[in-house]
Amino acid sequence: LHLRRAFGILRVMEPPEIVTVDEERVACDGGGGALGHPRVFLRVGPDGVDCPYCGRRFIRRAKPK
Repeated sequence: LHLRRAFGILRVMEPPEIVTVDEERVACDGGGGALGHPRVFLRVGPDGVDCPYCGRRFIRRAKPK
């Protein structure tokens, strides 16, 4: 969840997109080509990770037991 301050009120924002991945490391560039953001490489932990630019959330797929 993102926290954003608007009009002096702290609001909880849902991620704009949730991406399920198999890898521990992912790259995010915003997905908009020239309208995206600089590419960042993120490590996906057990609780996932949010891109600091666009808020896209990456979650690792559970491995079958």
